[in-house]
Amino acid sequence: MGPNGNGGVENSPSTVMTDFLRQCGGVALIDGGLATELERRGADLNDPLWSAKCLLTSPHLVRAVHLDYLEAGADIIMTASYQATIQGFEAKGFTREESEALLKKSVEIAHEARDIYYKKCRDHRSDFNRDDKILNDRTILVAASVGSYGAYLADGSEYRTSIEDGFKFLQKQAYADILEEEDIKVPAWFSFNSKDGIHVVSGDYLLECASIAESCSRVIAVGINCSPPRFIHSLILSIKKVSSKPILVYPNSGESYDADRKEWVENTGVSDKDFVSYVHHFWEAAAEQPHIPSKQYVGHFQVDALLGPADLPQQLL
Repeated sequence: MGPNGNGGVENSPSTVMTDFLRQCGGVALIDGGLATELERRGADLNDPLWSAKCLLTSPHLVRAVHLDYLEAGADIIMTASYQATIQGFEAKGFTREESEALLKKSVEIAHEARDIYYKKCRDHRSDFNRDDKILNDRTILVAASVGSYGAYLADGSEYRTSIEDGFKFLQKQAYADILEEEDIKVPAWFSFNSKDGIHVVSGDYLLECASIAESCSRVIAVGINCSPPRFIHSLILSIKKVSSKPILVYPNSGESYDADRKEWVENTGVSDKDFVSYVHHFWEAAAEQPHIPSKQYVGHFQVDALLGPADLPQQLL
């Protein structure tokens, strides 16, 4: 995760997210479904690399989607690297050095989109241009999307309990240990997936996993991702029992995912209108954290789902 070139956020693990959220008024918006937007632009993601395939075939599309989210009001954009791994690229015939370069490229593309956005901001005197795009010269973070164990397999393993019982719990502890022992300077957040509002997909209690995140000084936020909206409220409350760190919320629409076909099953999720009402409940649940003086919440959105891109920040703030 990195600050903008203007030095708006200092890269201190203990304060970077808290300071950033205060600059955002207590609520920061992450971009939404990168892969979905890439597919809308014609990208074929039926590939083990998923959206990372576009790093090879169409980086201009990745850059365009990043820019669209920034113009829709996103404060944080995530790289096209969730399913990008050294092993995955090597399986495509790339050397280790080339694979590492592709991982770096995902960050570089996001930085390029941010630079383009800032140039647009400098070219306009007001916050909104004639197309109602948000052009506000604000601090923007770039977050490297790191997939969980199993994501490399590209078979939905990270959404199931097919990995040995207890391993995922140990994995989370291992991630925390690596951040501490390797003295990694880049701050990180931990985010968990739940199917029932109580446990993560491995069967471990979310409370236990969130406790690990709370104990690691390099982890600056903790939250939930890729989980149905109906479970998010209870999951936020669970996290708040053991963590005083900012809350991250990155739900899906509640649809079922077909890992074999790599697509969401239609008519199994919530409508855009219902999702808007859920977002307000998420924010209210995350807002009252006893150890933090201001509202701290990070949420995601889709480009065109919430009454138009430019409306979302005003609704939440």
